[in-house]
Parts: sequence; structure tokens; C-alpha cells
Amino acid sequence: MADRATLEDLVRLQGERVRALKQQKASAEQIEEEVAKLLKLKAQLGPDEGKQKFVLKTPKGTRDYSPRQMAVREKVFDVIISCFKRHGAEVIDTPVFELKETLTGKYGEDSKLIYDLKDQGGELLSLRYDLTVPFARYLAMNKLTNIKRYHIAKVYRRDNPAMTRGRYREFYQCDFDIAGQFDPMIPDAECLKIMCEILSSLQIGDFLVKVNDRRILDGTFAVCGVPDSKFRTICSSVDKLDKVSWEEVKSEMVGEKGLAPEVADRIGDYVQQHGGVSLVEQLLQDPKLSQNKQALEGLGDLKLLFEYLTLFGIADKISFDLSLARGLDYYTGVIFEAVLLQPPAQAGEEPLGVGSVAAGGRYDGLVGMFDPKGRKVPCVGLSIGVERIFSIVEQRLEALKEKVRTTETQVLVASAQKKLLEERLKLISELWDAGIKAELLYKKNPKLLNQLQYCEEAGIPLVAIIGEQELKDGVIKLRSVASREEVDVRREDLVEEIRRKTSQPLCIC
Repeated sequence: MADRATLEDLVRLQGERVRALKQQKASAEQIEEEVAKLLKLKAQLGPDEGKQKFVLKTPKGTRDYSPRQMAVREKVFDVIISCFKRHGAEVIDTPVFELKETLTGKYGEDSKLIYDLKDQGGELLSLRYDLTVPFARYLAMNKLTNIKRYHIAKVYRRDNPAMTRGRYREFYQCDFDIAGQFDPMIPDAECLKIMCEILSSLQIGDFLVKVNDRRILDGTFAVCGVPDSKFRTICSSVDKLDKVSWEEVKSEMVGEKGLAPEVADRIGDYVQQHGGVSLVEQLLQDPKLSQNKQALEGLGDLKLLFEYLTLFGIADKISFDLSLARGLDYYTGVIFEAVLLQPPAQAGEEPLGVGSVAAGGRYDGLVGMFDPKGRKVPCVGLSIGVERIFSIVEQRLEALKEKVRTTETQVLVASAQKKLLEERLKLISELWDAGIKAELLYKKNPKLLNQLQYCEEAGIPLVAIIGEQELKDGVIKLRSVASREEVDVRREDLVEEIRRKTSQPLCIC
């Protein structure tokens, strides 16, 4: 039998013969005869053990990002980071994986979504699920009792992805937290102010921030007759009220979680209420809730919070919503979630919430879970749902057919005649050394028209043109791509002129 290389050559030649006959429009019988020979040769060749077929794809729940998408993401990040810095936050980072025991028992029913890693060198590890638990571990490990920090990094969840809605298995979180013992509700109010500032700056539509308190929820469950052992599981049912009807939530409580129907009805009377500070005052007078110490503390703090939110000018964006539960186990006090609003279908109807874009709350006990002596560090923080925001901004740009610049190049160094490559290289080096973002085409003698077209396609605003006459006169011709206006600028003034012409701030579009 012929060796494999010889057979491969025969298959290739026979394939070419079949293609040639088809092009020549030979008779069907002749083509059929030659195809049969080709198939016989391929059968002799057999399967290629050395070549493995594989599908080129990203893992489920992940994606690649094009230069255009990354340009949008960077601008969104810039808005978020500038707000965090404006409020005096420092930045930290933590490992992408933690000891499994660090994450275990911190997320309630969501713990099943943690990615466990294979044992490496005797340590059981898991990919981080969020940035809050690693932050608490960081505080305890470094014995810190006071910090205002932000952290932007990827987290991992073994969830069923819904990528069209910005839900992934690998995604970014943008967290801001205030740790330390302070007077009540001042840091909490600042977190809500930051959330409103960022969502307003990003211009992604009207939003509403729902606020509740875990102490009010727990107090409500207690006065309604929920057994202590069922608090957390009933809490996760209530948390679904933004997605499903009360009847479905009640059915889950009674049918799946064994709650008495009359207890579920009592819960329903409370958790279907929402409003502003007037609802807080109404519940402070509630004959049952006012007798529960936890609920009373939570309501008192919410009343104070609304005073500060009014002073910050954002009270109209906040709704006290008794159905907000936030499923994570570590919350201990105020909890909040921002949702985008869809305009009402009919006049007079309330706007509909179309998805959470930010959330957070107070978690005063989490650091103490890591501290050897159980020392508590009160914390409150927020997380911006950037993946959902990216999806919304991308969809908006697609709808507007908006062009997005993928580079920040300020100027293209071009030549008007041939044999000026050395001069272009000298000039671009001067610009780079001065901190100017500059490019040139990688050809010795590019046509001026090609250079100008490249600027239009890439969105480069300026062209610095070198010509023989300009070299003699000691000037550079600076051309605005948009207006096509040209001015001669002395070489020593070029850097300053480029800076002046490109000083306008970038926008998200």
C-alpha cells in the first residue's frame, strides 16, 4: 500500500481533475467515473489520526470583545472610575481565586453557582463569585478597620447564561465600599448618591433605586409567623417579586417551602407595598411591626436615610420597596437595587422595571466571619452591573448607527512627496516623546490621498503634512480632517497646537 504522503498527493491531484472536468462541463458519466476514483482514494487514506477536529468558539457564558466594543467599555469604565475617585476612594485588587472555605457559606442559595477548581498542590480553590467577600477577607487579613475603596475586576458564576441580556459566566463588577464605624446612614446615603451620579452620567435611560432593610424584612417575617429556620429561604422567594406575580411567590412559599397559607397571606400584605418616606412613617405606626425591635431599628434608619437623600437631591429617584430582599446571606441592614424604567404603555400607568443595573447594601457581620477574634467592621457598598450597561450602550449605538472611534490617535504624520520617510520618522518620534498620540502609514512613499482616507476611516482628527517646501520654511502643514482647513505651524509650536486642537473631552456617544 502506498505511503500516506503519496496517497494525499493522489487525492489532491484527483480532486483537481474532478474540478477541471466540472469547469469544462464534461459529460455526467465521465465526472461520475472520476468522482468514484476520488472516493476510492479517500477510503484508502482513512481517518487522519494526527489531526483532531475542534470547534473554534469561546466557552459557554463568555465572549470576545472587538475593538469597537472595547472602546465603548473603556468609556463606561472612565465614567464609573472618575465618580469613585471624586468620592475619595482608593483602589485595591485581590486574586481571581480564593480558598474554597473563604467563599463557602457566604451566598445562601447562590453558593451552588461557585466555580470550584481542581485541587492544585493541596489547596481547595474556587473562582471568586463577587468582589465583596474577597474584600472582607482582605480587611480581616490586614487588620483594617477603616477604608473607602473601589475594585473593578472579573468574577465568575456557574450560571445559565443569557448573553443577549448581559448575563455571563465571566463578567466585570465595579464595586465601591465604605468600611468603618461611622454615624448612621451617612455612608449609606453617599453610596446611593454615587449610584445615581453614575447612572445619570451614562445616560442609559430613566431609573429607580429600590431601598429596603433586611431588619425590616426579618421583623416582618417574625410578626407574620415565619419560623426562624425559614427566614432565609422565604427571603429568596420574596426576592423574586420583581420577576413573577405574588400568586407564584405564594405558591412557592406554601407548596415548595412548607409555609402555612395564612402566614404567606400576612407576608403578602406587607411586601406588596412601596412608596417614599410617608410609607416609612406609616409602618412606624403599624401595631405589629412597631412592636418588633429589629423592624423598628430598620425603619428608624430608613427615615434618617431619606432625610440625607433629600439633602443630596436624589429622594425622587428612591422608592422604599418592601419586596426587595437581595438574596445574598451577608446583608444585615439597608439594601438597594437600581432598575431601568420602561416608559408606560398607556397614559396613567406606572413605568415598568426592565432589569437591575446596580445593587448593594450594608453587611456589618461579614468581616467578623474572617477575623480570628470575631471583630466586626461595619461596611456598606454598591456594585454597578456594567455588563448590562455595556449591552444597553452597544444596542443604542447600533440603533443610531453611531461610529465609535477605536483608537485615540490625535494626528497622522503624512508626507506630500516621495522620499520623505526619514523626515516622517523623525517628526513622529518628536511627537511620541512629547506625549502626543500619533501614527504613520508603514509605507516608504504613500500617496497623500491614501493617508487622508486612512484618517477619515479611523476618525483621526488631524494630519501633520511634511513637504519639501515645508522643510525649507521650518513649518509643518496641520490639516483638520473634518473641515479640510490647513494652517502652517512652526515646527517648535506643533506639539502645543495639536494639544490645543484635540483638547475636547471624549464622550460615550
